[in-house]
Amino acid sequence: MDIRLYQPSDLEEVMQLFYDNVHSVCAKDYTEEQLEAWAPKEANVYRWETSLNKNHTLVVVDNEHIIGFGNIGQTGYLDRLYVDSDYLNQGVGTLLLENLERYATARGNTHMNTNASITSKPFFEARGYQCIEKQIVERRGVRLKRYLMEKKIK
Repeated sequence: MDIRLYQPSDLEEVMQLFYDNVHSVCAKDYTEEQLEAWAPKEANVYRWETSLNKNHTLVVVDNEHIIGFGNIGQTGYLDRLYVDSDYLNQGVGTLLLENLERYATARGNTHMNTNASITSKPFFEARGYQCIEKQIVERRGVRLKRYLMEKKIK
Protein backbone atom coordinates (compact mmCIF):
# COMPACT_ATOMS: atom_id res chain seq x y z
CA MET A 1 0.00 0.00 0.00
CA ASP A 2 1.51 3.32 -1.12
CA ILE A 3 0.35 6.91 -0.78
CA ARG A 4 1.16 9.46 -3.47
CA LEU A 5 0.00 12.68 -5.06
CA TYR A 6 -3.00 12.51 -7.36
CA GLN A 7 -2.19 12.52 -11.09
CA PRO A 8 -4.61 13.59 -13.86
CA SER A 9 -4.55 10.02 -15.19
CA ASP A 10 -6.22 8.93 -11.89
CA LEU A 11 -9.41 10.90 -12.58
CA GLU A 12 -11.63 8.13 -13.91
CA GLU A 13 -10.64 5.65 -11.20
CA VAL A 14 -11.10 8.25 -8.43
CA MET A 15 -14.54 9.21 -9.70
CA GLN A 16 -15.58 5.55 -9.87
CA LEU A 17 -14.30 4.91 -6.33
CA PHE A 18 -16.36 7.88 -5.09
CA TYR A 19 -19.51 6.64 -6.82
CA ASP A 20 -19.05 3.07 -5.57
CA ASN A 21 -18.28 4.17 -2.01
CA VAL A 22 -21.29 6.45 -1.70
CA HIS A 23 -23.68 3.90 -3.22
CA SER A 24 -22.46 0.97 -1.10
CA VAL A 25 -21.01 2.25 2.19
CA CYS A 26 -23.54 5.05 2.72
CA ALA A 27 -26.60 3.04 1.63
CA LYS A 28 -27.50 2.21 5.24
CA ASP A 29 -27.82 5.91 6.13
CA TYR A 30 -29.33 7.47 3.01
CA THR A 31 -32.13 6.63 0.58
CA GLU A 32 -31.42 5.64 -3.04
CA GLU A 33 -32.73 9.03 -4.15
CA GLN A 34 -30.32 10.79 -1.78
CA LEU A 35 -27.39 8.63 -2.91
CA GLU A 36 -28.07 9.41 -6.57
CA ALA A 37 -28.36 13.14 -5.83
CA TRP A 38 -25.06 13.04 -3.93
CA ALA A 39 -23.18 10.82 -6.38
CA PRO A 40 -24.90 10.67 -9.76
CA LYS A 41 -23.78 8.09 -12.29
CA GLU A 42 -23.17 10.88 -14.79
CA ALA A 43 -20.84 13.13 -12.79
CA ASN A 44 -19.51 16.51 -13.88
CA VAL A 45 -16.03 15.50 -15.07
CA TYR A 46 -14.83 19.10 -15.48
CA ARG A 47 -15.83 19.98 -11.90
CA TRP A 48 -14.06 16.89 -10.54
CA GLU A 49 -10.94 17.54 -12.59
CA THR A 50 -10.78 21.17 -11.48
CA SER A 51 -11.26 20.35 -7.80
CA LEU A 52 -8.77 17.47 -7.69
CA ASN A 53 -6.11 19.53 -9.46
CA LYS A 54 -6.71 22.73 -7.46
CA ASN A 55 -6.59 21.10 -4.04
CA HIS A 56 -3.86 19.00 -2.44
CA THR A 57 -5.07 15.54 -3.43
CA LEU A 58 -3.60 12.22 -2.34
CA VAL A 59 -4.37 8.67 -3.44
CA VAL A 60 -3.59 5.35 -1.78
CA VAL A 61 -2.64 2.59 -4.19
CA ASP A 62 -2.54 -1.16 -3.64
CA ASN A 63 -1.44 -3.43 -6.51
CA GLU A 64 -1.77 -0.53 -8.98
CA HIS A 65 -5.41 0.00 -7.91
CA ILE A 66 -6.53 3.21 -6.17
CA ILE A 67 -8.13 2.16 -2.89
CA GLY A 68 -8.62 5.59 -1.34
CA PHE A 69 -8.29 9.29 -1.97
CA GLY A 70 -8.67 12.56 -0.16
CA ASN A 71 -8.09 16.23 -0.75
CA ILE A 72 -7.75 19.43 1.19
CA GLY A 73 -7.86 23.10 0.25
CA GLN A 74 -5.47 25.84 1.32
CA THR A 75 -7.72 26.95 4.18
CA GLY A 76 -7.72 23.51 5.83
CA TYR A 77 -11.07 22.41 4.45
CA LEU A 78 -11.10 18.64 3.92
CA ASP A 79 -13.16 18.36 0.76
CA ARG A 80 -13.14 14.59 0.21
CA LEU A 81 -11.99 11.41 1.92
CA TYR A 82 -13.19 8.12 0.42
CA VAL A 83 -12.01 4.51 0.68
CA ASP A 84 -12.84 1.50 -1.47
CA SER A 85 -15.43 -0.55 0.44
CA ASP A 86 -13.18 -3.65 0.28
CA TYR A 87 -10.50 -1.75 2.24
CA LEU A 88 -12.59 -0.20 5.02
CA ASN A 89 -11.26 -0.53 8.57
CA GLN A 90 -7.75 -1.32 7.32
CA GLY A 91 -6.18 2.07 8.06
CA VAL A 92 -6.51 3.59 4.57
CA GLY A 93 -8.72 6.48 5.69
CA THR A 94 -6.54 7.16 8.72
CA LEU A 95 -3.41 7.15 6.55
CA LEU A 96 -4.96 9.69 4.20
CA LEU A 97 -6.29 11.87 7.00
CA GLU A 98 -2.98 11.94 8.88
CA ASN A 99 -1.11 12.95 5.72
CA LEU A 100 -3.64 15.65 4.89
CA GLU A 101 -3.46 16.97 8.47
CA ARG A 102 0.36 17.13 8.22
CA TYR A 103 0.03 19.05 4.96
CA ALA A 104 -2.41 21.52 6.56
CA THR A 105 -0.13 21.99 9.56
CA ALA A 106 2.88 22.61 7.32
CA ARG A 107 0.85 25.29 5.49
CA GLY A 108 0.20 27.05 8.80
CA ASN A 109 -3.42 26.00 9.29
CA THR A 110 -4.44 25.67 12.92
CA HIS A 111 -7.77 23.94 12.28
CA MET A 112 -9.24 21.55 9.76
CA ASN A 113 -12.90 21.22 8.99
CA THR A 114 -15.07 19.01 6.86
CA ASN A 115 -18.67 18.27 6.05
CA ALA A 116 -19.14 14.69 7.22
CA SER A 117 -21.91 12.37 6.18
CA ILE A 118 -23.98 10.41 8.69
CA THR A 119 -21.79 7.44 7.74
CA SER A 120 -18.41 9.13 8.18
CA LYS A 121 -19.20 11.13 11.33
CA PRO A 122 -18.03 8.36 13.73
CA PHE A 123 -14.74 8.04 11.79
CA PHE A 124 -13.99 11.73 12.25
CA GLU A 125 -15.12 11.79 15.89
CA ALA A 126 -12.71 8.92 16.65
CA ARG A 127 -9.90 11.06 15.22
CA GLY A 128 -10.59 14.15 17.32
CA TYR A 129 -13.06 16.04 15.16
CA GLN A 130 -15.97 17.71 16.91
CA CYS A 131 -19.40 18.33 15.48
CA ILE A 132 -19.97 22.06 15.14
CA GLU A 133 -23.34 21.95 13.43
CA LYS A 134 -25.88 19.56 11.94
CA GLN A 135 -26.78 20.68 8.43
CA ILE A 136 -29.41 19.90 5.83
CA VAL A 137 -28.15 20.58 2.30
CA GLU A 138 -29.83 20.23 -1.04
CA ARG A 139 -28.27 18.34 -3.94
CA ARG A 140 -30.17 18.16 -7.22
CA GLY A 141 -33.41 19.01 -5.41
CA VAL A 142 -32.94 16.36 -2.70
CA ARG A 143 -32.25 17.11 0.96
CA LEU A 144 -29.32 15.41 2.74
CA LYS A 145 -28.18 15.47 6.35
CA ARG A 146 -24.51 16.12 7.11
CA TYR A 147 -22.34 17.51 9.90
CA LEU A 148 -19.87 20.39 9.92
CA MET A 149 -16.92 19.04 11.91
CA GLU A 150 -13.68 20.65 13.04
CA LYS A 151 -10.38 19.68 14.63
CA LYS A 152 -7.60 21.82 16.09
CA ILE A 153 -4.36 20.63 14.50
CA LYS A 154 -1.81 23.04 15.98
